[in-house]
Amino acid sequence: MKNRLQKLHTRLCSCAVFRGVLEHPVFSLFGGFCFLDTEDDIYAQMDSYAGFVAEIYEHGGNLTELVKRIVFADENVYIKSIAKEEQINPHIVSSAERELKIFAEFAALTANDFAECMGVEVKEIPVFDSFNADMVTLYKERLQEIHKHGYGIFSSYCMFRMSDDKQIEPIASADRIAMDTFIGYELERQQVIDNTRAFVERRPAANTLLCGDAGTGKSSTVKAVANAFFDEGVRLIELRKDQLCYLPYVMGKISGNPLRFIIFIDDLSFNQNDDNFSMLKAALEGSASAKAENAVIYATSNRRHIIKESFGDREGDDVHINDTLQETLSLSERFGLTVLFQKPNKQLYLDIVRRLAQRFDIKMEQKELEIKAEAFALRKGNRSARCAEQFIESLL
Repeated sequence: MKNRLQKLHTRLCSCAVFRGVLEHPVFSLFGGFCFLDTEDDIYAQMDSYAGFVAEIYEHGGNLTELVKRIVFADENVYIKSIAKEEQINPHIVSSAERELKIFAEFAALTANDFAECMGVEVKEIPVFDSFNADMVTLYKERLQEIHKHGYGIFSSYCMFRMSDDKQIEPIASADRIAMDTFIGYELERQQVIDNTRAFVERRPAANTLLCGDAGTGKSSTVKAVANAFFDEGVRLIELRKDQLCYLPYVMGKISGNPLRFIIFIDDLSFNQNDDNFSMLKAALEGSASAKAENAVIYATSNRRHIIKESFGDREGDDVHINDTLQETLSLSERFGLTVLFQKPNKQLYLDIVRRLAQRFDIKMEQKELEIKAEAFALRKGNRSARCAEQFIESLL
């Protein structure tokens, strides 16, 4: 049995197309077990095997499912060529199929295989789940819907951000807010949904500015839309305003990817002479260096006109003052769709409160609930959807 496992490890080492898959710890731990001499004591074998199983446990306890996730997420020359609809060298295709069969054999290993190798009863060792899977067929089925699944880090996560060292990294604890959790602003939210639907269906879609009062759900709307369209191939990459200089880099990284990307910029505003102003303006204009065909920009702002200006700016010593004013307004005008989220009136605010109270099964007379909700808003200084949520949370 040891010899069979060693031969399997040797075949794994021959993988070229899916070379990146072998970097996962589960394969190196398997190799560590195979490298042990059969004459090594049982303690060394048991320790090595336990480390292998511990890695499987870290990912749910099923070896086959773990291998499938690793293989499906691998970013390799084969899947990238498929995504770009390029001609593929037949040697790459045949190598990929051969390697997928090797991974299928590895993924089907059981605790019994290792127990027999060590000469112990299976009841004496930790066990894990596995099953036989046709990796070749499963991978080809996934390739047929690559525009929904993607590859690499984008295959498993919905939301991403830029790290300080200029890397796109997944947000493991991303906001999973769903569209059915919102109350109010249905018309405003529907505009964003319809635009995203057009984007997913490869129809013309607009860069979108969600502007208006704080606490009305602008940022939550963008995140909920990304979650709603995840299974249809939408991913969200969040950039801070000070990271707008990375826009060309991000566009270059996602260009040619079969997925659709929302570049999300939250709480957007600029001061006069801000260097990031021109970078975003170029992207909105569709500059070749700052725009990818599979990307759309969604930004939120508490300002309708994103550039901060004072009365002094309008009374300055600029000879062509009208040109200067037009420049400050030009950025917001370049968003093809502007959705205004206004502060709710008393009726909408109380409606949100009542529906939230019903959702969380709060037992209180309606009149008392409304009086307390108004008092809470008065202390906060304004009515908003966020204020309504905070009031309900205070009751809970």
